[in-house]
Amino acid sequence: MTSIPAQPIGQSESFHALMDRVSNTASLDKPVLIVGERGTGKEMIASRLHFLSPRWEALYIKVNCAAFSDEMLGRELFGETFMDGRDDTNGRFFEADGGTLFLDNIETLSPRLQEKLMRAVEYGEYEAGGEAETQEVDVHIITATGIDLPAAVARGEFRADLIDRLAFDVITLPPLRARREDIAPLAEHFGRKISADLGAEAFPGFTPEALIEMETKEWPGNIRELKTVVERNVARAFLIDEALSHPISDLNFDPFESPYRLSEGAHSLPETSTSAPLPQEAAHNDTDSKGFNERVLVFERRLIDEALLQSNGHQGKAADYLDLTYHSFRGLLRKHGLKK
Repeated sequence: MTSIPAQPIGQSESFHALMDRVSNTASLDKPVLIVGERGTGKEMIASRLHFLSPRWEALYIKVNCAAFSDEMLGRELFGETFMDGRDDTNGRFFEADGGTLFLDNIETLSPRLQEKLMRAVEYGEYEAGGEAETQEVDVHIITATGIDLPAAVARGEFRADLIDRLAFDVITLPPLRARREDIAPLAEHFGRKISADLGAEAFPGFTPEALIEMETKEWPGNIRELKTVVERNVARAFLIDEALSHPISDLNFDPFESPYRLSEGAHSLPETSTSAPLPQEAAHNDTDSKGFNERVLVFERRLIDEALLQSNGHQGKAADYLDLTYHSFRGLLRKHGLKK
């Protein structure tokens, strides 16, 4: 039996509606198509459909269709028979007989494999590569996609008759921005887990201001992006204070954020340039031609320089000068590359 996966986390109305829908659909043991943006948890929902189904004690096998070339995916799914003495290979359909096969990124299937999959779903049979004999299997099919499949059909990129067979039921996952009540409990969960992995004695949580900042973000990468952001910021806080004695207040959402961030099409300095400006010089350059974010960074750097000058380089006094906590000021130093 496949190990039972982690349980989904949430408290919003849309989350509870989704869990009820998954429970009801799982009992039918029919093909299910899961639709959702990247990072919404399609794989977790697929595994939940299996473990709530009558096949929960049988094998649950996952295949990311986007990870293979057409020929390799054909062998991965249906196996191959060799006539030159090499051992035949059993595909995932053969291995999943009696259980569940989850096919992610189903939109990447070639027309040839769409045809083979359609037959496997419709009749429960297929032919391995290089073999004329038909194999019969009993497999529960769950598929997932991050695109609008009916639109792909309209463009001639996906077979309408295959959708008819895969979409006995379609579960569309809500993006994180549609379930903002779940952001805080998810962030706390990811924070506790990374804290334990780092060896911290406890996880202090996030300040109310930090939670509000997370709850108002759009999260185009959804839960996966939230997890990465939480883990990054907890790890950075741990590097400063291994006891994690204070709730985390300073959040970095963009790991590429830097006063020296490259713009699209940026190249090395022109050959006529003899030297690069020192960080202090760069911070005081004229900002008339800069965008909003760049101006904010330059202004922040000016305030840092001013505070350090007034406090003779003492970081605690510099933090007081700017009316910041010591932790917040150290975060600014890291952000501007002034402390490793």
